[in-house]
Amino acid sequence: MTIYVDVNAKHDGNGTEKLPFRRINEAAKIAVPGDEILVAPGVYREYVDPINAGLENAPIAYKSVEPLGAVITGAEKLKGWVKYKDDVWTAKVKNSIFGGYNPYTTLVYGDWYFATPNKHTGCVWLNDEALYEAVSIEECLEGGVYKCSWVPEKSKRKWFACQNDALDETIFYVNFGGADPNKENVEITVRRECFMPSKEGVNYITVSGFNINKAATTWAPPAAYQDGMISPHWSKGWIIEDCDIWGSKCAGICVGRYFDPENSNFYTTKHVKSPTQMERDSVCRGQYYGWLKEKIGGHIIRRNNIHHCEQGGIIGRMGGVFSIIEDNHIHHINNMMELGGAEIAGIKMHAAIDVIMRRNHIHHCTMGIWCDWEAQGTRITQNLLHDNQCPEFAEQLKGGMTCQDIFVEVGHGPTLIDNNILLSDVSLRIATQGVAMVHNLCAGSFTYVGDGTTWRYTPYHMPHRTEVMGFMTILHGDDRIYNNIFIQKWSSKDLELLNDSDPTKKYVENRKVGTYCFDEYPTYDQWIEMFDMDEVYPNMMKHEDAHFAHLPVWIDGNAYFEGAKPWKNEKNAFVEESEKAYVDVVEKDGGYFLDTNIFDLIEDFKVDMISTDTLGKAFEPQQKFENPDGTPIIFNYDFAGNHRTAAIMPGPFATKELAKERLM
Repeated sequence: MTIYVDVNAKHDGNGTEKLPFRRINEAAKIAVPGDEILVAPGVYREYVDPINAGLENAPIAYKSVEPLGAVITGAEKLKGWVKYKDDVWTAKVKNSIFGGYNPYTTLVYGDWYFATPNKHTGCVWLNDEALYEAVSIEECLEGGVYKCSWVPEKSKRKWFACQNDALDETIFYVNFGGADPNKENVEITVRRECFMPSKEGVNYITVSGFNINKAATTWAPPAAYQDGMISPHWSKGWIIEDCDIWGSKCAGICVGRYFDPENSNFYTTKHVKSPTQMERDSVCRGQYYGWLKEKIGGHIIRRNNIHHCEQGGIIGRMGGVFSIIEDNHIHHINNMMELGGAEIAGIKMHAAIDVIMRRNHIHHCTMGIWCDWEAQGTRITQNLLHDNQCPEFAEQLKGGMTCQDIFVEVGHGPTLIDNNILLSDVSLRIATQGVAMVHNLCAGSFTYVGDGTTWRYTPYHMPHRTEVMGFMTILHGDDRIYNNIFIQKWSSKDLELLNDSDPTKKYVENRKVGTYCFDEYPTYDQWIEMFDMDEVYPNMMKHEDAHFAHLPVWIDGNAYFEGAKPWKNEKNAFVEESEKAYVDVVEKDGGYFLDTNIFDLIEDFKVDMISTDTLGKAFEPQQKFENPDGTPIIFNYDFAGNHRTAAIMPGPFATKELAKERLM
């Protein structure tokens, strides 16, 4: 059945074409498997709560009739502004507009939130631009630049909200920077989500072509309730496609975990167990809450424009397993720099088991992609990442995260990163093990090699499943780095940064590019010698030191430019020191292109074809670097899907001519 919705209809209808519903949520109440909800252009100021699940062969589809014409927003217009003083105006609303959730009394806070918790989930908007939150009326009046912002001039426009408890009102004071709010479009965020089932297990929903914006979402740490402006909410088989998703206080899309009241912000509220222990707790309790391949994940998130969210574009713990995230444009995430903590990135996923992230364009984010815990079977391929680094003029937020294109943290692999273009000043933060880097172009450094993990015992799983196989701390190593290009595009000078979780401390992070940072790691032959394989009756404790030593690495076939340095044991490396190499990404004619001479300088340097057999198995899970269905991979296709011939060169392109074509 087709159900029709049109907010501009003359009156409420029954969902037929002649008498459409005026609210999407009316359709959501009655839709059953196989139904299609067609939504006419207009602004839908409502929270859509799908009640019924679809079926794998009969999903329930919500479609905007006109691409991006139907707008689902968590904001309401606010009028009746009165001049307070100078550029500051004031207005008020009755708190009944918020229902049971007031975004202006709800702080952004929870586990792994490191910044000072003085920002609320609400926001004031001027002509679709988020204004900065002040902590007082005086700060609004001052209208000064917020020094941590990536867009400092815009930070002069500020808002402050307080409560009149006697009248049950929220009062706003806003510096509009000289604009008259009674002549402009001013909105306040009032709803927590835009499109998300209130209950779990609402499977097989398709959401296509909507503009989804401005929700007062909450901080979404991995051991807590997680929401986003749009979210499947612990279910299976959603498709989110061709949407414009922007303006979330925290997460744009959330593919997060189940709600467990016994383990929700446990560390923040009780302190008595370590936050990493509650992570382990969450994983194991997940089996009880249905965390199985047959019940959870398998989502498709594709062709969306996700931007201007302040925690993340796509966030999730456990609920995104077996999913595909492809062809999305994710940009300008956490640029206001009001929020700080360990859950911020363009894509931030815990337990991205068998998740494929491909052909995404990610830029101007505090972090590009962050795979935290259990990046087992994760494949990051054919993505373009650039400008995911803090501008030189912006101060580091106390409690704010450092920047990089990709961060893989405390997992055992196999994590496969291939055929990507990584042009920020840090290509990969690698506080983990079991990573394979194949045919990438890296203009930034590897950081946290052998560091940043302490004693964190983390789970690994049965191959291509969620069931836990075991737990082990991170030994580091077990990495494969083949056929990449490394260039020292940015300064090689080490950078002093504030420690994110303890901003009273500082540390030094390297910016030198190359694989030299693995010099202390053994080859496989050096590592295996520690185990006396010919000993018939070994002492069971004899190899304890070896069991906690660094794992071996395999590094070969890489090219190095502008001072980038190879691993000391690399046998087939190309090191160019005589010519000036350069690389940049340029925007022209509506697309993105590389400006580089690297592929001319490589000349006749050729490398071997890499495959699943070359890469072997990740050590702890004993799982191959392979496709989610268990079939092998041959890396004979490049960044754009072009076939590599027998003459193989390092980097993400099959030939140097293909490097000149449009990237995105």
